[in-house]
Amino acid sequence: MPICKADQLPPGSTVKFVYRVDGISREGFAANIGGRLVAYENTCRHIPVPLDYDDNRFFTKDGSHFICATHGAVYHPLNGTCLAGPCIGAQLTKLHATKIRNEVWVKLPNDTETPQL
Repeated sequence: MPICKADQLPPGSTVKFVYRVDGISREGFAANIGGRLVAYENTCRHIPVPLDYDDNRFFTKDGSHFICATHGAVYHPLNGTCLAGPCIGAQLTKLHATKIRNEVWVKLPNDTETPQL
């Protein structure tokens, strides 16, 4: 599913989106990490709460990692592994993000839609 225009996600930024899996609404976010696109379900692995405070701020102050605003769990942005905090070793639920033409697309679990390249 397309989530935004590619120029709306420059390096060091994030964008949130809503999707459904098995009829259940979920929130995800995509990030541009130095030109590499990643996407995850917006749910902390410690307790199932959004990582951000509904303000689209996912990065630590220095911009090097994702952080849970509620519990301080710190995640590696490229693989989603918790590096510090209450859920060390757990991983964010990863979604596949890619750029197709001038749009950022996320392939969702059970997604059968295949964009034309």
